[in-house]
Amino acid sequence: MAVKCGTCGYACGDDARFCSSCGNRLPQDDEAPTEVLSPVRATDAPPYSGVAELVVTSGHRSGMRFELAGDRVTVGRHPDSDVFLNDITVSRRHVVLELGPAGHVVRDVGSLNGTYINGGRIDGEVIMRGGDELQVGKFKLLYLVSSVGL
Repeated sequence: MAVKCGTCGYACGDDARFCSSCGNRLPQDDEAPTEVLSPVRATDAPPYSGVAELVVTSGHRSGMRFELAGDRVTVGRHPDSDVFLNDITVSRRHVVLELGPAGHVVRDVGSLNGTYINGGRIDGEVIMRGGDELQVGKFKLLYLVSSVGL
């Protein structure tokens, strides 16, 4: 029995986890169909005690929101990535965001096309600030932080 993708309507195999046409995650019987990850709440005291999310502002997943969960969030084309971006311009393991005392630190993990913050290619680690634009391949993601919740 084929599973129909809720985004593009493509008929996928019944054991598929992701649509082979558009790359969206397919709902599984044992999980709720969602694209949003659990919010992160810093265990450290100030200066950072809010939650953060990435909002896709360009690319075929435009409008999708990903709450950053845990101390380490992976972004890439690999299906096990926390933020899965299925496009050839994105490396399988492209970038990592790690929670630090000042917020999330972004680090490129050897991607072919590089990672950009506000239009500039990063080299090493960069602390993300609310409103920063993270570019991974052809995707642009807006980094939003809230101290009162999302």
